[in-house]
Amino acid sequence: MFDRFSALGSDFHRLLMSDALTLLALMVGQVAMPWWIASEGGARDLALYGAVTSAFALVAMPLLSPLGDRLPKRQLIFGALVAFTIASMGVAALASIHYYRLGVLIALGAVPALAMAALLPAVSSFSTELVQPQLLSRAMTLQQTAQATGRMVGPAIGGVVLGAVGTAITLWLNAALLACAAAAARHLPSGVRPHAHKRRWRVDLVAGMRANWRIPMERGWILVNFLSWIFLFPTFTILVPLKVQSLGLSGTWLGLCEAGLSLGMLLGSLGGSHWMINRFGRFGTRVGAAVVQGAALALAGLTTNGLWLVAGFVIAGFMNAAMVLVGLTHRMLARPQAYRARMVAGAVTTTHIAGMIGPALAGAALLHASVATVFTGFGLLGGIVALGLVVVPGFRAFMRLEHEAVDNFYGRNFPQAFLDAEPDPSLQCSTT
Repeated sequence: MFDRFSALGSDFHRLLMSDALTLLALMVGQVAMPWWIASEGGARDLALYGAVTSAFALVAMPLLSPLGDRLPKRQLIFGALVAFTIASMGVAALASIHYYRLGVLIALGAVPALAMAALLPAVSSFSTELVQPQLLSRAMTLQQTAQATGRMVGPAIGGVVLGAVGTAITLWLNAALLACAAAAARHLPSGVRPHAHKRRWRVDLVAGMRANWRIPMERGWILVNFLSWIFLFPTFTILVPLKVQSLGLSGTWLGLCEAGLSLGMLLGSLGGSHWMINRFGRFGTRVGAAVVQGAALALAGLTTNGLWLVAGFVIAGFMNAAMVLVGLTHRMLARPQAYRARMVAGAVTTTHIAGMIGPALAGAALLHASVATVFTGFGLLGGIVALGLVVVPGFRAFMRLEHEAVDNFYGRNFPQAFLDAEPDPSLQCSTT
């Protein structure tokens, strides 16, 4: 086991440490911030905050995504975390003086949205630069484990601190952990040096979006994820504190729900995902896990018992780890290296659109139905829509391929998707 870990190299180990610290910090904030808004402003403010910050992310992601292919990824990750830390300190300061203004919180929430737009594409494609293709599946599993550990420990810490000393201290803890993550990011490797070429920003911006659209399988994959995420996103975010409050439970239970989700992800990352892949195959795991995830979230919406609520999130987290692992590795390898950050950004942009629509739709639904009904319905719809992957062209055959066969699969099979108005010499080097 240790030899397998060592084979990935010290540079990748540093990325794992940075990833875990970042997720630890983010999850503490994800417990404290929604709880504060739900307590002070209720469902309306929570839905509005989620929709508007998603709108910021929607605009920021395509605008900032070319940075992932232009600048050193260490520089991007460190700068994004510093900006995130400063904004989190501002929120914590407001909570300390009991100053609740939704408009101010939304303005401060725009900073993390911008930071994540630069951070996510860089982090998502960094592993492909640090390890060999044949080791990427192992690397992705370890990275997912590190992220799941941060996701699990963060909510547990956040829930305990929130229940013991209140919102303000929890938000300060979030800011402190982000500062540690930023300090750790300073020691990340530079990665592959970006090619110096004078392509216009607009060309870089459009190239990734065009590539996603021109590849039928990628286009269908993005569409199914988009429609499914409209319903699933609220069940992971704004509906959770409302569900906990509707059952008369304390903020500690919100932390337990988030920790349960992360525990499921951790169990999936530590071997559960591979067990499912070996038993059901990549295609069966990707589609089946998405459907079961929706059913587990519906269970969380139906229950009136706190323990069953947490159990629903554990199951959902396990299935999420399986579907992400089986899809992410293949999908990342299939993209030409010079386009990975931009194509990731294009796909993530659509999830931000769904993240903007979902909370608004959930808020409207809450005007006419109970939290339990909306929660259950959204979970079921998210799982049902995920079945659309069955009809995505070429998806089943693609998922059956081994990792060596999918390396630059898009570049080899859909070269027309990467024909820019101004040719990129880095693409030519990466696809030969």
